Amino acid sequence: MQTNFSTAQLADSHMASSEKILRTCVHCGFCTATCPTYLLLGDELDSPRGRIYLIKDMLEGGKPATRQVVRHVDRCLSCLSCMTTCPSGVHYMHLVDHARAHIEMTYKRDWADRLLRGVLAHVLPYPRVFRLALAGALFAKPLRPLLSRLPAVGKRLGAMIALAPSTSPAVTSEPDSIAEPRRGRVVVLEGCAQPVLQPSINAAARRLLARAGVETVRVADEACCGALVHHMGREAHALDFARRNIDAWMAEIECNGPDGKGIDAILITASGCGTTVKDYGFMFRDDPAYADKARRISALTRDITEYLHTLEMAPAQKLQSTRKLAVAYHSACSMQHGQQIGDQPKRLLRKAGFDVRDVPEGHICCGSAGVYNILQPDIAGRLRDRKISNIARVRPQIIATGNIGCITQIGSGTRTPVVHTIELLDWAYGGPPPPAIENMEFGV
Repeated sequence: MQTNFSTAQLADSHMASSEKILRTCVHCGFCTATCPTYLLLGDELDSPRGRIYLIKDMLEGGKPATRQVVRHVDRCLSCLSCMTTCPSGVHYMHLVDHARAHIEMTYKRDWADRLLRGVLAHVLPYPRVFRLALAGALFAKPLRPLLSRLPAVGKRLGAMIALAPSTSPAVTSEPDSIAEPRRGRVVVLEGCAQPVLQPSINAAARRLLARAGVETVRVADEACCGALVHHMGREAHALDFARRNIDAWMAEIECNGPDGKGIDAILITASGCGTTVKDYGFMFRDDPAYADKARRISALTRDITEYLHTLEMAPAQKLQSTRKLAVAYHSACSMQHGQQIGDQPKRLLRKAGFDVRDVPEGHICCGSAGVYNILQPDIAGRLRDRKISNIARVRPQIIATGNIGCITQIGSGTRTPVVHTIELLDWAYGGPPPPAIENMEFGV
């Protein structure tokens, strides 16, 4: 794609990066075939190619965002399926992130949109505040039918309340000891929303790693990875979270902790967080104080299944109770497109004795996409229903995925239990059954 940015514009590294991405696009349109919003809406401007034209015009002309640009960029899920499809290697993620930051700086949303986005940005990344909000959502659930009949803001509030769990998560056990010989020492990112919604996920990860001889380190000064606010265009807010994590993890990496042992990897159990942390190196490329440290953090970051795939696991202890259980594996967009992680999770599940089944249209988003299912509930609901319909075609007993957002989104529309991949692996290798299925009986 031909571009006409000025020399002054290209002096800004964000603009220079976006200009390079724009020049990579050859207008082929392959991305339209795998874009969820284009498949649903059929509007060229709701495809990656269409959005690229809108973003180019906005950035190249140095223009503030218009209502049209905002509408179509807001509808983008950042599922990144277009990046997997693109034969030219267009890095759409960095381009749309830049566009969102530009929108945040140049466009004034209506009061209801500003209020909702502000609430999400100051609630979800903070576990204590999020817990209080969920308690309030329980009391508000009877209001959902009324909210659904209100304008857009009411539908969004109704979607937010609908996604809130109806019960508090169960307390889960932690590992008592670490198996010998010791094979590693890692940080497992605690996260923000996930430990509030399903603390069983990280508990399962720590138990499974302990049985494999891997010590997990808790880092007290960790924060949200920054993904939630980053994808709302709140760049400064996201970088503040990321700096806090980099400082906390570097203290462990450089053996400044009380035991002086260092760490081998930073493991992520929420794939949306993994995509962002692996991008810290890019996010801090212009920061002389953090550039090198951020690149080091990104290089050490692994999805939990990536790391487990490198270990020689002992034979599963409960194969008789898990053998042939039909598991539909849903690969989160941030897993397959954002991190380009393919078969490793499915191989681990098959090795543990599960009958893993691929979901038709597996490359299409479920509609979760961070807070997309709150900000764009109509599109998100259609994508969820499409995903659940495809999952039902493979007749699973359990649905497995590697992202808390997908678990919440898919679980809101089906009675089939949705669990994290690591919970099934922990169960197969000697741990308790995932809370979502602990009282269920399966004919196997």
